[in-house]
Order: sequence, then C-alpha cells, then structure tokens
Amino acid sequence: MLGETTQLNRLWRLNPANNGVGAALLAPPKTANDYQQKTKVSVQVSDKVRYGVIGTGMMGIEHICNIAAIDDTAVVAISDPWEGSRNWALDTIEQQGGDRSSVEVYEDHRQLLSAGACDAVVVASPNMTHIDVALDVVEAGVPMLLEKPMCTTVEDSQRLVDAVSGSEAMVWVGLEYRYMPPISRLIDEVKSGTVGQVHMVAIREHRFPFLRKVGDWNRFNRNTGGTLVEKCCHFFDLMYLLAGAEPTRVMASGGQSVNHLDEAYDGEVPDIADNAFVIVDFANGVRGMLDLCMFAEGSKNEQEIAVTGDIAKVEAFVPEAVMRIADREAGQGPDIDIADPSITYEGFHHGSSLIEHRAFLEAVRNGGDPEVTVRDGLRSVQMGAAAHESINTGTIITL
Repeated sequence: MLGETTQLNRLWRLNPANNGVGAALLAPPKTANDYQQKTKVSVQVSDKVRYGVIGTGMMGIEHICNIAAIDDTAVVAISDPWEGSRNWALDTIEQQGGDRSSVEVYEDHRQLLSAGACDAVVVASPNMTHIDVALDVVEAGVPMLLEKPMCTTVEDSQRLVDAVSGSEAMVWVGLEYRYMPPISRLIDEVKSGTVGQVHMVAIREHRFPFLRKVGDWNRFNRNTGGTLVEKCCHFFDLMYLLAGAEPTRVMASGGQSVNHLDEAYDGEVPDIADNAFVIVDFANGVRGMLDLCMFAEGSKNEQEIAVTGDIAKVEAFVPEAVMRIADREAGQGPDIDIADPSITYEGFHHGSSLIEHRAFLEAVRNGGDPEVTVRDGLRSVQMGAAAHESINTGTIITL
C-alpha cells in the first residue's frame, strides 16, 4: 500500500500538465443567459448518478478515482482550462473502466453547467477560483461537493454562505478528515461521553512540504488563502466539531522557515508558511491547539489528535490507524486498531474521501442535507485566516 507522499508524487509525475507552465485559471464573467437552470430544482436522479468534475488537476483526479469506486455512478463531464489536465482526467476515467468517448469535455465550467447533463458536480479547481465557480454552481442549482478550503478569504466564504442561504442549493464542503476511520472513531467516542466534558483539543500535523501544482499557483498566499487556511482548515473544522461551540479568540506564531525559499516564479519567492503553533479559544471554555510542521517527512504519524475531558483522554493516530483511550482512574488502555473493511479505494486520505463521497451521493439521491455545511466551511476559513492575522500582527485576534 502506497503512503500518501508516494501516491502524490507518482500522480504528479504522471500528469502531463505539470510542466511548470501557468494556465489561465479564472473564467471571464458569466453572461445573463449562461444557464438552463437559474434556481434549484428537484434533481431527477437516474439509476446511474451523473457527475461533472470541475478542475481536473491532482485533486480532481482523486475525486474521479473515488467516484469510480462507487457503484451506479459515472463522470459524464469534465472542465479545466488546461489541456494536459483534461487529458489526464480522460486517461484516468479510461483506466478506471469508464468510456472516455462518452465524456463531455469543456475548458470553461460554465459550459459544463449550461449543458445540464449532471446530477451533481465536484469542484476541485484552484482555491482562488472557488468563490466564482461555486456561486455559478449554486445559481445553476446542481448539488455540489466543494473542495476545501471553501474559499480563500472570510469575505468570500460569507458571500457563499449568503448565496446558499438564499437558495435551495445543496453544497457539501470537502473536509474529509472527519471521515478518516481513526478520527471518525475518536469523534464517536467524544460524542458518546467517553472523555466526559471536553476541555482540550490538541492536533499535531508533521508532514512533507506542499507539492507542485499546475502553474505553481499553490506557492503564494494570495492564491491559497495561506497555509493555515489551505491545509489547516481540516484541523480547525475538527476543533470546531469536537469543541461544540463557536470560536472566540485565536493566537498564533508561525512562518516560513525551510520550504520553497530556494524557488522563484517570475522573480518572486513563495510566501507560504511551513510551520505554526495556533491556539483557539471557544465560547464554552474549550481550548484548541494546532502544532504544524511541513518539513517533518520522517514522522511515524502525520496526524495525531487528542481530546481530553474531565474523565478521560482519547487519541487518534494517522496513518498508524490506532486509537487510544486513557481513563483518569483506570489508566492507559491498549492500542485499538481501527479499520473499515468497506473501504475499497484508499486514495490520498486513507479512504476518507470515499466515505465522504458515499455520504454525498446518498444526499444527492435522497435530496438530503450536507453533513459538512457552508457554515462549517466558513468557520474553518475564519480560524485559519485569524491565525494568519495573529502571526502578521503579533496580537490575539477576537472573532
């Protein structure tokens, strides 16, 4: 079984688009009559649910592979402004047993939406395009799985929340770390009262640096939202979920110490942080802490999560796939191996994206609500953006 680093690097090498040449990533403004559907309508889902994938770089390919692992689904349309990425998607669909000749291919996501052939769409375009693409999908009325981060700024995230609240659109934000089996089990233990009253949530991610993307868009904060938004929205989402209350204050220290300092793009050196400590206070007194290091490739576990209450402490370790419970009276319990035999495709995130896709598909079929809402997406961006502001100003940020 390939580790995440190996899989990502292999996919990078296989993508013919990744030649360091930038692409036009932002579509021009839409016209008044771009869409056949102007408001949300009841989705008439056929026996085989038809997906469109907007953005077919590395994460778009990951979504295509996850969709292929689910029965009665098919990717019927793709859009990406970069020809190499479009070809990569078609090759992947064919490798997964699909018929590439039946897939509609577009450069512009608005063309895909206007065709009206999809029961659902996945948006995996670069972060800075999310707001414009997502607003177009909401207006078209198609259920959407929107990759993280929801948007790159709090202001754009709030715009999307407002747009969704004024429509019947189903928007599911792709914060799949909730579904990693060890983390999912930890969440269940906390919800069932194993730790008692939660007081502290501590998360550590020690991992490899950011990989290259088409046009190297992910090297600059203006495109990604910053590392603590782009990457760490996952962890702020988990804090928010586990704390069970609104965040109130954020304080952070961090910066760019090692990674990408020897790179330059049109004479500009990347500015993305590679390490940070972040503390988040919540309205109910819970405290959250993030320890991030992105030059720690040799770590046994990439993610370590601990939730401590007045009765016990529960920990989850990824990719070790182990959970531990330490009761204050009974002491340390044995390691509990966590496995989900239903996972038929592990992908980049240990099967969590497949579990997420299955839940999203059920909501599409049944007209259900998203488990991960735009409000969750907003909060995860809000905490990450506040952490960056705290680093830049040297102050505590009140939310």
